[in-house]
Amino acid sequence: MTTKKFKIDGKDIKQLIQPIGGCMATDKITVDGELVDFMYRDTPDFKHDSGWRFLSGTESQEYADNADNWAIYDVNTIVNYDSSIVDYLDLPIGTELERIKGTNKFRTVES
Repeated sequence: MTTKKFKIDGKDIKQLIQPIGGCMATDKITVDGELVDFMYRDTPDFKHDSGWRFLSGTESQEYADNADNWAIYDVNTIVNYDSSIVDYLDLPIGTELERIKGTNKFRTVES
């Protein structure tokens, strides 16, 4: 198992939002420093899980299927990587959003 080198050192994470629980995000965001391009809120998998899942949009299916490329974080940690997600965090389970290209805004993904 390799040690991940995060783009933002843990000591530099600031409390930017009220605690809402945990989430899952790919290394494309936390290690490579890419912005969130796709986010969805699923039924929580564990106690204190917000249900949010964050991806950069550059993950291949093979990459996304590899559990080693994901980790559990406090949602606040991901806000430190990409604060444009803040306005959407109160949306309900079942929400799927994608970034509007070239902006800090997201739109609903139609199923």
